[in-house]
Amino acid sequence: QVQLVESGGGLVQAGGSLRLSCTASGRTFSRYKMGWFRQVPGKEREFVAAISWSGGMTYYADSVKGRFTISRDNAKNTVYLQMNSLKPEDTAVYYCAADRSPLRVSLTPNEYDYWGQGTQVTVSS
Repeated sequence: QVQLVESGGGLVQAGGSLRLSCTASGRTFSRYKMGWFRQVPGKEREFVAAISWSGGMTYYADSVKGRFTISRDNAKNTVYLQMNSLKPEDTAVYYCAADRSPLRVSLTPNEYDYWGQGTQVTVSS
């Protein structure tokens, strides 16, 4: 069992930056692939970014590529999402998720096993 706690959300003006953190409980964090997803009311949860166990491989949605960076620190059981050049359309609740599967990194929400409670990111125009 893994518990995930996100932090770092808030209100920011367009063009600004935020860094989200997600800290996991337990001693097996390095065995999980990690992902960030986001959701706005009335829409499905969408993929934002994902990272492999070691951090050597990263994946991004086209909408955030070049603006967001996912990273992890396995010694701190934490995954980060650095968000730069934020746009109003980035406004959403952001969730981190952990995938214990030995398969390749997934971009699909239903393939993740554990989820955080979410943190609100609001970008004003």
